[in-house]
Amino acid sequence: MTEKALRLGTRRSTLAMAQSGQVAQAVRELTGRPVELVEITTYGDTSREHLAKIGGTGVFVTALRDALLAGEVDFAVHSLKDLPTTQPDDLTMAAVPRREDPRDVVIARDGLTFERLPRGARVGTGSPRRMAQLNAYARSHGLTIETVPIRGNIDTRIGYVRSGELDAVVLAAAGLHRIGMIGEVTDFLSVDMVLPAPGQGALAVECAAVNVDLAAVLAELDDPDTRAAVTAERSLLAALEAGCSAPVGALADLLADGQVVNEMRLRGVVGTTDGSTLVQLSTTGPVPTSLGDAIALGRELASEMLAKGAAGLMGERAL
Repeated sequence: MTEKALRLGTRRSTLAMAQSGQVAQAVRELTGRPVELVEITTYGDTSREHLAKIGGTGVFVTALRDALLAGEVDFAVHSLKDLPTTQPDDLTMAAVPRREDPRDVVIARDGLTFERLPRGARVGTGSPRRMAQLNAYARSHGLTIETVPIRGNIDTRIGYVRSGELDAVVLAAAGLHRIGMIGEVTDFLSVDMVLPAPGQGALAVECAAVNVDLAAVLAELDDPDTRAAVTAERSLLAALEAGCSAPVGALADLLADGQVVNEMRLRGVVGTTDGSTLVQLSTTGPVPTSLGDAIALGRELASEMLAKGAAGLMGERAL
């Protein structure tokens, strides 16, 4: 008798389907069991309002989590940067697979790089974090840009450039890699210029906490270095008391001395969306030997950032 297929809950967007398809294939290879994708529409997919207004990126997650808890699907794949920082007790983040490129990228008309955009160029992004850093960079390098808030899937966003409505859009490299469109990129933004969202480029594979056997199988997809890095980044975000729509960037990376990886560096930034004020700091510590160490690194940097005035830059605090 063939084993029952595992049901993987996914959003319906091209990107979500591609991400989920890649994880489904990995799980098939691990378990020898069939995996079927179950498409779930979330409020974030149907609402056209700005993300910050409808509750941050958590709106993409709730319907998938509800389906998990109701037993309609066995596991779900999320973009980690969409997950609220508090993990519900009845769900387990069973795996954080190896991270894709965490950088942001520009897709601009006429193959332009960010530096070569014309004066007053209209640059589209739905992210206050990107706006804050791009405007700050432009300000300090004598460039004049206008950031324009946009929503929609990758095709919709690139369409604004093709139609001439915008000069450029800024997107995550990881998503373009996963759907095979990285060739569209006209400029990769260094993380020294724009720090990504906490967890950007990483996926989270989640299942119900009671499903211990499945969680153990999925755990084989986990990449410990990626998990330590994103744990530090998300701990920083949580300690700043910022929701997913706050203008916070963070990136943890492992630093090697020769062949030996001996330290983890965590960088964080928060700023006003017009780029007039940024608080940007970094801290370095031993490579975390536990998730508790990674959480401590995030909290330590957050307290330094708060001492430097980060709290006043968070915009509306979620009550």
